[in-house]
Amino acid sequence: MMKVFRFFEYAYLAIMCFFIYQAYIEWNQEGGKSILYLFFAGAAIFMFFFKRNFRKRFDANKKD
Repeated sequence: MMKVFRFFEYAYLAIMCFFIYQAYIEWNQEGGKSILYLFFAGAAIFMFFFKRNFRKRFDANKKD
C-alpha cells in the first residue's frame, strides 16, 4: 500500500511538469490560459509536499 502512496506523490510532480509545459506553450497567445496552468502547477506541488508529509507521518505512526 505504501508503494501506491509513493506513486501518487510522484504523479503530482508529473502533473506539475505538464501544467508548466502548457503554461510555457500558451504564454504569448491571445486569451491564453497560462496563469490558470501556473495556478494548477502550484496546487500540484503543494499536493506533492502534503502527500509526502502525510505518508511520513503515517509510516511513523504505523511503526509505533
